[in-house]
Amino acid sequence: MTPQHKPGSKASRDALRQEMTATGCRTAEIAVEMRARWRMRPREAWRHSLGWTLQEAADRLNALGTERPGEAVAADASLLGKWEKWPGPSERRPTLAVLVLLAQLYGCDVEDLLDLDDLRELPANDLRVLRHTASVAQPRKNETTKAPSAEVPPTGVELVRSAAAESAAWAQWAEVSNVGDIALEQLMADARSLAADYLTDEPMDLFRRTRVLRDRVFALLEGHQHPRQSADLYVAAGYLCGLLAWMSSDLGQLREADTQGRTAWLCADLAGHNDLRAWALSTRSKIPFWDGRLKDAVTHARHGASYHPGGTVGVLLACQEADAWSMIGARAEAQQALDQADTARDRVTGTDDIGGLFSCPELRRANYASSVHLRTGDPARALNEAHEALVNEPFHAYGTTAQMHISEAAAHIALRCPDGAAEALRPVLALPPERRMTPVTTRMRELSETIARSTMVDSSTAIALREEIQGFVTESAPRRVALSSREAGPDWIQGHGH
Repeated sequence: MTPQHKPGSKASRDALRQEMTATGCRTAEIAVEMRARWRMRPREAWRHSLGWTLQEAADRLNALGTERPGEAVAADASLLGKWEKWPGPSERRPTLAVLVLLAQLYGCDVEDLLDLDDLRELPANDLRVLRHTASVAQPRKNETTKAPSAEVPPTGVELVRSAAAESAAWAQWAEVSNVGDIALEQLMADARSLAADYLTDEPMDLFRRTRVLRDRVFALLEGHQHPRQSADLYVAAGYLCGLLAWMSSDLGQLREADTQGRTAWLCADLAGHNDLRAWALSTRSKIPFWDGRLKDAVTHARHGASYHPGGTVGVLLACQEADAWSMIGARAEAQQALDQADTARDRVTGTDDIGGLFSCPELRRANYASSVHLRTGDPARALNEAHEALVNEPFHAYGTTAQMHISEAAAHIALRCPDGAAEALRPVLALPPERRMTPVTTRMRELSETIARSTMVDSSTAIALREEIQGFVTESAPRRVALSSREAGPDWIQGHGH
């Protein structure tokens, strides 16, 4: 007995599609049959004729859009459903660009996705474009070509009506968007995932994924959306460029990192977003610090703090200022900045927009503090700060943890305890090469130089440690990137990315 399905249900659609496909029917014929049987809108019928859910079709549409500069959309199931149901009440009119993408996706003409109800509601300008495109693409046989007649400009009442119609057409254009609110939420959620994953996962893979998402946001910004949605896209783009800046710096590519940081700052400025401004300046403080431009690092950190941001970025900015002052040798300024970090920690309000890499929990603050205490001549305090944080604070990132262990080792060297240094370095030396980023390898080189200047330089433990450190920094992620750039040429960064 043939099973009975509810008319228009998924089961009945699947059965019809399978039956018609088996008899050699084309997708267009299946769409027409579905419209006739279940009174579907044309865009809905074409999607069902291919057997796609709303989300599947939205994902395919987004992917297709990113392949065409200026045509990107950020559709979700909800927005696509509204495009299908238009011109019904509370639905969304698809733009011509969206209709063209849908036609390419479904393998049909734009006219196949429109019925009489659609044509009645489309703006006059859109109809003219459609008819002109159709006449150019498919001229009718035996049709004589007529010279275009000169258009007589309207006057009087017709002029007023024409102006009103033009304003109405523009208002309809301004009302539509290539991105939905749910899709914007998803973009930010994806950025948060990347920022969190970078703390624990393989960095080059995270660089590639971040670059792909940034390109998608850039493509959306080249399209049309409401001003509020444009601001949200600039925020997403700014955080993603900030992530790429931080990652590039960790890979030892400081000029590229600086470029990403400037773009992040531009996005923050365009969005008028103070928290993003602060995080962009935190990123821009990190880059000159590792480039030896310490006064610039202080300037960017102080500039970021001037925006009085929420979340934990104020803590990080003060820590970065202290770090730079300690490298300069300004002990009083470094301690004052550390005190500001403690104050900022106690006054944290709200949560971080992104989190992960863009957050400063207690373990990260303690990492900066222990480094500053070492440079300002207080190894006992540095050792205590690092040890207490490693024992009592939740894990933040493998890079932060590695630097804490290096601070422990350096403090042990200063306190004439080479065995303690060797013990502290065990977790660091065990890091796989792809996780040995520039901040860690630089700190390891500094530690080797500290050992060389110590009175224990000739001890067997010290000699063994220096040899292990040499092997550690030789096999590192920045060195692999440098080697790949020589092999692949100057465009290596386009395919790669703490």
